[in-house]
Amino acid sequence: MGNLQRHGIRNDWYERLSDQFEADYFQQLQNFLTTERQHFEIYPREEDVFAALNATPFHDVRVVILGQDPYHGPGQAHGLSFSVPHGVTTPPSLTNIFVELQNDLGISSPSHGCLLDWTQQGVLLLNTTLTVRRGHAGSHHGHGWERFTDHIISLINDKPEPVVFVLWGNPARRKKALITAARHVIIEAPHPSPLSAHRGFFGSRPFSMINKSLIEHGFSPILWDLNSL
Repeated sequence: MGNLQRHGIRNDWYERLSDQFEADYFQQLQNFLTTERQHFEIYPREEDVFAALNATPFHDVRVVILGQDPYHGPGQAHGLSFSVPHGVTTPPSLTNIFVELQNDLGISSPSHGCLLDWTQQGVLLLNTTLTVRRGHAGSHHGHGWERFTDHIISLINDKPEPVVFVLWGNPARRKKALITAARHVIIEAPHPSPLSAHRGFFGSRPFSMINKSLIEHGFSPILWDLNSL
Protein backbone atom coordinates (compact mmCIF):
# COMPACT_ATOMS: atom_id res chain seq x y z
CA MET A 1 0.00 0.00 0.00
CA GLY A 2 3.02 2.27 0.08
CA ASN A 3 3.87 4.22 3.18
CA LEU A 4 0.88 5.15 5.28
CA GLN A 5 2.59 8.48 5.85
CA ARG A 6 1.90 9.48 2.23
CA HIS A 7 -1.76 9.74 3.13
CA GLY A 8 -0.88 10.47 6.68
CA ILE A 9 -0.89 12.89 9.50
CA ARG A 10 -0.90 16.60 8.67
CA ASN A 11 -0.63 18.26 12.08
CA ASP A 12 1.24 18.14 15.40
CA TRP A 13 0.50 14.43 15.83
CA TYR A 14 3.10 13.60 13.18
CA GLU A 15 6.13 14.72 15.16
CA ARG A 16 4.88 12.88 18.24
CA LEU A 17 4.30 9.66 16.30
CA SER A 18 7.20 9.73 13.83
CA ASP A 19 9.24 7.28 15.92
CA GLN A 20 6.39 4.77 15.67
CA PHE A 21 6.50 4.86 11.87
CA GLU A 22 10.13 3.74 12.02
CA ALA A 23 9.52 0.92 14.51
CA ASP A 24 9.68 -2.70 13.40
CA TYR A 25 6.12 -3.44 14.46
CA PHE A 26 4.80 -0.60 12.28
CA GLN A 27 6.78 -1.80 9.27
CA GLN A 28 5.24 -5.24 9.78
CA LEU A 29 1.81 -3.64 10.05
CA GLN A 30 2.36 -1.82 6.75
CA ASN A 31 3.38 -5.08 5.08
CA PHE A 32 0.27 -6.78 6.44
CA LEU A 33 -1.97 -3.97 5.14
CA THR A 34 -0.29 -4.05 1.73
CA THR A 35 -1.13 -7.74 1.39
CA GLU A 36 -4.65 -7.26 2.73
CA ARG A 37 -5.44 -4.48 0.26
CA GLN A 38 -4.17 -6.63 -2.61
CA HIS A 39 -6.66 -9.38 -1.80
CA PHE A 40 -9.58 -7.80 0.06
CA GLU A 41 -11.61 -4.61 0.38
CA ILE A 42 -10.29 -2.75 3.42
CA TYR A 43 -12.01 0.04 5.36
CA PRO A 44 -11.65 2.93 5.71
CA ARG A 45 -10.09 4.22 2.51
CA GLU A 46 -6.34 4.59 2.74
CA GLU A 47 -6.57 8.38 2.89
CA ASP A 48 -8.97 8.17 5.86
CA VAL A 49 -6.94 5.83 8.09
CA PHE A 50 -5.64 8.74 10.18
CA ALA A 51 -8.76 10.90 9.89
CA ALA A 52 -9.29 11.05 13.65
CA LEU A 53 -5.81 12.45 14.23
CA ASN A 54 -6.10 14.91 11.37
CA ALA A 55 -9.49 16.14 12.62
CA THR A 56 -8.33 16.70 16.21
CA PRO A 57 -4.73 17.91 16.64
CA PHE A 58 -2.87 16.78 19.74
CA HIS A 59 -2.88 20.24 21.31
CA ASP A 60 -6.68 20.47 20.94
CA VAL A 61 -7.61 17.11 22.52
CA ARG A 62 -9.94 17.61 25.48
CA VAL A 63 -12.11 14.48 25.18
CA VAL A 64 -11.32 10.99 23.86
CA ILE A 65 -14.18 8.69 22.83
CA LEU A 66 -12.58 5.31 22.29
CA GLY A 67 -14.00 2.82 19.80
CA GLN A 68 -12.86 -0.65 18.75
CA ASP A 69 -12.39 -1.13 15.02
CA PRO A 70 -13.97 0.64 12.05
CA TYR A 71 -17.40 -0.27 10.70
CA HIS A 72 -16.99 -3.15 8.25
CA GLY A 73 -19.89 -2.40 5.92
CA PRO A 74 -19.50 -0.61 2.56
CA GLY A 75 -19.34 3.18 2.82
CA GLN A 76 -19.60 3.33 6.61
CA ALA A 77 -16.08 3.82 7.95
CA HIS A 78 -14.34 7.17 7.45
CA GLY A 79 -11.74 7.08 10.18
CA LEU A 80 -13.71 8.44 13.15
CA SER A 81 -14.96 6.09 15.86
CA PHE A 82 -18.75 5.57 15.81
CA SER A 83 -19.16 8.11 12.97
CA VAL A 84 -20.36 7.55 9.39
CA PRO A 85 -20.27 9.96 6.42
CA HIS A 86 -23.24 12.08 5.47
CA GLY A 87 -25.76 10.08 3.44
CA VAL A 88 -24.94 6.76 5.13
CA THR A 89 -27.59 5.09 7.29
CA THR A 90 -26.86 5.54 10.99
CA PRO A 91 -25.62 2.21 12.44
CA PRO A 92 -27.35 0.73 15.52
CA SER A 93 -24.61 1.67 18.01
CA LEU A 94 -24.65 5.28 16.85
CA THR A 95 -28.45 5.31 16.93
CA ASN A 96 -28.23 4.30 20.59
CA ILE A 97 -25.67 7.03 21.24
CA PHE A 98 -28.14 9.55 19.84
CA VAL A 99 -30.94 8.07 21.98
CA GLU A 100 -28.79 8.58 25.08
CA LEU A 101 -27.88 12.09 23.92
CA GLN A 102 -31.56 12.96 23.73
CA ASN A 103 -32.31 11.39 27.12
CA ASP A 104 -29.30 13.13 28.68
CA LEU A 105 -29.44 16.62 27.20
CA GLY A 106 -32.73 16.74 25.32
CA ILE A 107 -30.97 16.98 21.95
CA SER A 108 -33.00 15.26 19.24
CA SER A 109 -31.32 12.74 16.96
CA PRO A 110 -29.81 14.32 13.85
CA SER A 111 -30.69 13.27 10.31
CA HIS A 112 -27.11 12.06 9.72
CA GLY A 113 -24.38 10.17 11.57
CA CYS A 114 -21.35 12.33 10.80
CA LEU A 115 -19.62 13.35 14.05
CA LEU A 116 -16.98 15.57 12.47
CA ASP A 117 -18.33 18.64 14.24
CA TRP A 118 -17.51 17.04 17.60
CA THR A 119 -13.90 16.47 16.53
CA GLN A 120 -13.47 20.13 15.70
CA GLN A 121 -14.27 20.98 19.31
CA GLY A 122 -11.50 18.80 20.71
CA VAL A 123 -13.19 15.39 20.78
CA LEU A 124 -10.81 12.70 19.50
CA LEU A 125 -12.88 9.86 18.00
CA LEU A 126 -10.23 7.14 18.13
CA ASN A 127 -10.61 3.47 17.28
CA THR A 128 -8.10 1.10 18.88
CA THR A 129 -7.68 -0.68 15.52
CA LEU A 130 -7.66 1.67 12.52
CA THR A 131 -8.53 -0.72 9.66
CA VAL A 132 -10.78 -3.72 9.02
CA ARG A 133 -11.55 -6.18 6.23
CA ARG A 134 -14.98 -5.79 4.62
CA GLY A 135 -17.55 -7.92 6.41
CA HIS A 136 -15.14 -9.21 9.05
CA ALA A 137 -15.26 -7.36 12.36
CA GLY A 138 -12.02 -7.63 14.29
CA SER A 139 -10.10 -8.96 11.30
CA HIS A 140 -7.16 -6.57 11.81
CA HIS A 141 -6.82 -7.06 15.55
CA GLY A 142 -3.41 -8.18 16.73
CA HIS A 143 -1.36 -6.86 13.81
CA GLY A 144 0.10 -3.73 15.39
CA TRP A 145 -2.63 -1.12 15.46
CA GLU A 146 -3.27 -1.67 19.17
CA ARG A 147 0.34 -0.86 19.97
CA PHE A 148 0.13 2.29 17.86
CA THR A 149 -3.09 3.52 19.45
CA ASP A 150 -1.90 2.59 22.95
CA HIS A 151 0.99 4.95 22.28
CA ILE A 152 -1.49 7.67 21.31
CA ILE A 153 -3.39 7.16 24.56
CA SER A 154 -0.13 7.31 26.52
CA LEU A 155 0.81 10.58 24.82
CA ILE A 156 -2.55 12.08 25.80
CA ASN A 157 -2.08 10.75 29.32
CA ASP A 158 1.11 12.86 29.49
CA LYS A 159 -0.69 16.09 28.58
CA PRO A 160 -0.42 18.57 31.46
CA GLU A 161 -4.07 19.60 31.24
CA PRO A 162 -6.93 17.23 32.19
CA VAL A 163 -8.59 15.19 29.45
CA VAL A 164 -11.90 13.30 29.64
CA PHE A 165 -11.60 9.68 28.49
CA VAL A 166 -14.85 7.94 27.51
CA LEU A 167 -14.56 4.15 27.59
CA TRP A 168 -17.59 2.25 26.27
CA GLY A 169 -17.43 -1.54 26.36
CA ASN A 170 -14.87 -3.95 27.76
CA PRO A 171 -12.15 -3.52 25.07
CA ALA A 172 -12.15 0.24 25.65
CA ARG A 173 -12.30 -0.16 29.41
CA ARG A 174 -9.18 -2.29 29.36
CA LYS A 175 -7.30 0.80 28.14
CA LYS A 176 -7.92 2.34 31.56
CA ALA A 177 -4.55 0.95 32.64
CA LEU A 178 -2.86 3.42 30.26
CA ILE A 179 -4.56 6.42 31.88
CA THR A 180 -2.44 6.87 34.98
CA ALA A 181 -2.46 10.62 35.62
CA ALA A 182 -4.88 11.58 38.39
CA ARG A 183 -5.78 14.87 36.66
CA HIS A 184 -7.70 13.02 33.92
CA VAL A 185 -11.37 12.05 34.09
CA ILE A 186 -12.54 8.57 33.08
CA ILE A 187 -16.16 7.88 32.14
CA GLU A 188 -17.04 4.20 31.71
CA ALA A 189 -20.16 2.36 30.56
CA PRO A 190 -21.20 -0.71 28.58
CA HIS A 191 -20.93 -0.48 24.80
CA PRO A 192 -23.81 1.29 23.01
CA SER A 193 -24.42 -1.69 20.69
CA PRO A 194 -27.92 -3.24 20.80
CA LEU A 195 -26.37 -6.27 22.55
CA SER A 196 -25.27 -4.30 25.59
CA ALA A 197 -26.82 -0.81 25.62
CA HIS A 198 -29.57 -1.88 28.03
CA ARG A 199 -26.99 -3.15 30.52
CA GLY A 200 -25.99 0.30 31.65
CA PHE A 201 -25.19 2.47 28.64
CA PHE A 202 -28.70 3.85 28.58
CA GLY A 203 -29.03 6.16 31.56
CA SER A 204 -25.28 6.69 31.98
CA ARG A 205 -25.56 10.36 30.89
CA PRO A 206 -22.05 10.63 29.45
CA PHE A 207 -22.57 13.88 27.57
CA SER A 208 -23.60 15.92 30.59
CA MET A 209 -20.80 14.28 32.61
CA ILE A 210 -18.24 15.26 29.96
CA ASN A 211 -19.41 18.85 29.90
CA LYS A 212 -19.53 19.06 33.70
CA SER A 213 -15.91 17.90 33.86
CA LEU A 214 -14.80 20.34 31.18
CA ILE A 215 -16.50 23.28 32.86
CA GLU A 216 -15.02 22.33 36.24
CA HIS A 217 -11.55 22.47 34.68
CA GLY A 218 -12.13 25.82 32.98
CA PHE A 219 -12.89 24.58 29.46
CA SER A 220 -15.88 25.32 27.26
CA PRO A 221 -18.49 22.55 27.09
CA ILE A 222 -18.91 20.54 23.91
CA LEU A 223 -21.83 21.59 21.70
CA TRP A 224 -23.23 18.13 20.99
CA ASP A 225 -26.16 19.17 18.78
CA LEU A 226 -25.57 18.07 15.17
CA ASN A 227 -28.99 19.10 13.89
CA SER A 228 -27.80 22.37 12.40
CA LEU A 229 -25.36 20.63 10.06
